[in-house]
Amino acid sequence: MHIRLALCTIVLTITTTAQGKTPVATGTGGAVATISEQASQSALAILNRGGNAIDAAVAAAATLGVTDPFSCGIGGGGFLVVYLAKDKRVVTIDHRETAPASYTPAVFMADGKELDFDSVVASGLSVGVPGTVRGWHEALQRYGTMSFAQVLAPAIDVANKGFTVNDNFSHLVAENTAKFRKFPATAALYLRDGKPLPAGTLLRNPDLAKTYGILSKGGVKAFYEGPIAHAVVDAVNRPPVAAGVNVRAGKMTLADLANYEARLRQPLHSTYRGYDLYGMALPGSGAVAIGEALNILEGYDLGKLPRAQAEHLYLEASRLAFADRNAYLADPEYVDAPVAGLLSKEFAARRRALIDGRRAPAAPVAAGDPYAFQNDTSVPLRPAPVPLQKESAHTTHLTVSDKDGNVVAYTFTIESWGGSGITVPGHGFLLNNELTDFDFSGPAPNVPEAGKRPRSSMAPTIALRNGKPAFTVGSPGGATIITTVLQTIVNYVDFGMPMDEAIAAPRLSQRNGAMTDVEPGFADTAQAKALAAYGHRWSPQPEEIGAANAIVFNPDGTVTAVSEKHRHGIGSALVQRRGH
Repeated sequence: MHIRLALCTIVLTITTTAQGKTPVATGTGGAVATISEQASQSALAILNRGGNAIDAAVAAAATLGVTDPFSCGIGGGGFLVVYLAKDKRVVTIDHRETAPASYTPAVFMADGKELDFDSVVASGLSVGVPGTVRGWHEALQRYGTMSFAQVLAPAIDVANKGFTVNDNFSHLVAENTAKFRKFPATAALYLRDGKPLPAGTLLRNPDLAKTYGILSKGGVKAFYEGPIAHAVVDAVNRPPVAAGVNVRAGKMTLADLANYEARLRQPLHSTYRGYDLYGMALPGSGAVAIGEALNILEGYDLGKLPRAQAEHLYLEASRLAFADRNAYLADPEYVDAPVAGLLSKEFAARRRALIDGRRAPAAPVAAGDPYAFQNDTSVPLRPAPVPLQKESAHTTHLTVSDKDGNVVAYTFTIESWGGSGITVPGHGFLLNNELTDFDFSGPAPNVPEAGKRPRSSMAPTIALRNGKPAFTVGSPGGATIITTVLQTIVNYVDFGMPMDEAIAAPRLSQRNGAMTDVEPGFADTAQAKALAAYGHRWSPQPEEIGAANAIVFNPDGTVTAVSEKHRHGIGSALVQRRGH
């Protein structure tokens, strides 16, 4: 259903799904796109009360912690990218989780072998020091206009009154029932008689409402010191498990929490066909890999090529970028990564020359050598290439703009669906398993070390054109975040798709593997068969890839907020109405 409302000087266009959500909305004033109707409503409420995009983003994020607790929350961390309209600059806040001070590169090893990945996930050993609350604090203090009490109020209301569980929520519980059963506080929230909450259930989380209330009064210190901090450390070091269950304990201290710091980093800047793209620098690998892949693709006129050939080139550029990403990138406070070389247009030309325009390689490709393009007179170490580490695909992304032109692209996470599975007793939030983003063994840039942030694929992106915001885009999906954002940009910029079609298109994720990950139903399509002629092979277990959100700033001054039309239970895009 399409609704078009003329509101004096404002035109509001809304696309409504059968479920009542609005995944596409165009209008003037502020805009928001999230995967949750309640979260989008929270952001809009803050905008309507005079808050700016930063205030609204925190309000949406806090509400997502209630309605999408398996993807994100205050037990995790994230990357926040902000365009400040008054200053005409982009800033970024890295509040990625850190390894406790006790961690060493051998923490995930025993008897010379790597520990079992899945058993580490569901344990205290996988929990990084949470950064989300510190990140929200920095954003509000530096760039917001409202207090914690104001921006957390909508989420507290949702947590107290409850929300109706949908099919997607129930499905996620079903996928993680075995993990949730291990931890009584988690089972009490999300299981009934040991079974997943059915769709249609009204779910309240009074413990989380109470925790948000404590933050509203006590601010950031109330999380990193005092009773909440004690509860987090206890849950990590002595995981509260069901009778007969044993999981590995963590090694976190109150000092780890009290000493946690967010990082204000220079944004990672790259260019593509007249756009300036800004994202999170290391330890975020997404912006680097996307920038390198786009530099490679810039050598082709993709829009004039047959679609199958253009998509083949996209897959191969992604393959090369992932080979380099895996070999070199990690926390910049521990590893001197050759980012300038990786983003060099000349290096991209060297990598582009390796692409066979008619055939995909049968095996993973080797990393390139970006050091020659660094303008670096030192003799840096060249790490050996490493295989792609298993990386969970469960995060969330939101984007907000306000009437003054400020823009936020924000991706945050607790890593796997349901994180570690450990709910902090009495506080209603799940703890992350972010430390499984480290390589379990080395030598490799991304091994665990005390205080280190694991490499991330999160890629919140703001694109400017002629110095003004043009669009934002981001997605969850672990390492597939990089390919989702990359493919969406190619769809929008090169293929000329409207952003809603660019996001809705079938996703292909090539991460330097023998096979390309695809979504259900793709392998039998004409598009798949055309690409198979180039030698591409599809993963045998297709899964939904990502859940993207975007905002487009249109030439006529309107904004279009875009969310998913069919993935993850359909997203929610809202814009302000007249009077705000």
